[in-house]
Amino acid sequence: MGLPEGLVQVASDFAEVEGQDKLRLLLEFADELPDLPDDLAESAMEPVPECQSPLFLHVDADDRQRVRLYFSAPPEAPTTRGFASIWAAGLDGQPADVILGVPEDFAASLGLAALISPLRLRGMSAMLTRIKRRLRSP
Repeated sequence: MGLPEGLVQVASDFAEVEGQDKLRLLLEFADELPDLPDDLAESAMEPVPECQSPLFLHVDADDRQRVRLYFSAPPEAPTTRGFASIWAAGLDGQPADVILGVPEDFAASLGLAALISPLRLRGMSAMLTRIKRRLRSP
């Protein structure tokens, strides 16, 4: 099973740009992070402490064929918001088994390692790990 189309598009977008343009693209994603629905309480969201900035996520897996993902990150944390937005764009609405099949090292494929600290990149991977953990739990 390959990557979901949304992540294929994200990877393609990052492959088409070099250097600082990759950072600009990440910031564009940060601006596109969907707002939380009004009925989702912050208390229902799980923190991702591996992220350098405060990030919270909620995985709604009641319908395993259409998993919904919600993220909350402050505007003053554009890198973290960008990572969350990439996951939202690439994974929201996908079946659980497709999300579980996403490689753990997908973040490395975006070519951001030379531009962003390893600690920040680990935050992006930690988001995926927590999403998968939630999908694996009963």
